[in-house]
Amino acid sequence: MTKILLVDDHRLVRNGIRLIIDTHDKLTVVAEVDSAEDALIYLEQNTLPDLVLTDVNMLGMDGISFIRMAKKIYPDVKFAILSMIEEPAQVAEAFRSGADGYLSKGGDYDEILFGLLRLAQGHKYLMTNFGLRFMEDYNVESSATVDVGSRLAQYEISDREFAVLELIAQGFTAIEIADKIFLSKRTVEGHRQNLMDKTKSKNTADLIRFAFQQKLLS
Repeated sequence: MTKILLVDDHRLVRNGIRLIIDTHDKLTVVAEVDSAEDALIYLEQNTLPDLVLTDVNMLGMDGISFIRMAKKIYPDVKFAILSMIEEPAQVAEAFRSGADGYLSKGGDYDEILFGLLRLAQGHKYLMTNFGLRFMEDYNVESSATVDVGSRLAQYEISDREFAVLELIAQGFTAIEIADKIFLSKRTVEGHRQNLMDKTKSKNTADLIRFAFQQKLLS
């Protein structure tokens, strides 16, 4: 169970995000606060959450400054932004400050939930309507990561499809993959077929071989 701390100065927003999170049995909100200052107090005085989800524009300390400070003190905690602001420069600044993910309040529920689950599994996550081009433009990841991102974009492979591809290469079955990334077996099989179509692979072995040859996987 991934424990989440919500940080947002609007109660209605916190309530809405909690409702989304409560739909999944692998995620739970352990606390919510309305400022970065209160979040720092909570982190100091309580058992650490696995993930902190924060807004950017709040009274007092802003979310990016909060992450920059908190990540130095709690490096093992995941921090992600959830904001209405979708400016590329701000997204880049968030990642440079230590954010592990950036989600949009304007995104659909499935996208937000999927992003939270990916973060819970230890991945970085940037919502798909931003795309990896922001990481490339603002140099917020290593060149190797950017190269992989550009190749994924070349073949129009989505974040979810790439997650499935990684697990296929590790030898997991469709049922096992479905359990790991919280999708149905049918959806996983659909992603596998999409991957084969996009890479013109004849079968799973051909798909894995293609992924390594094209350095999508290493």
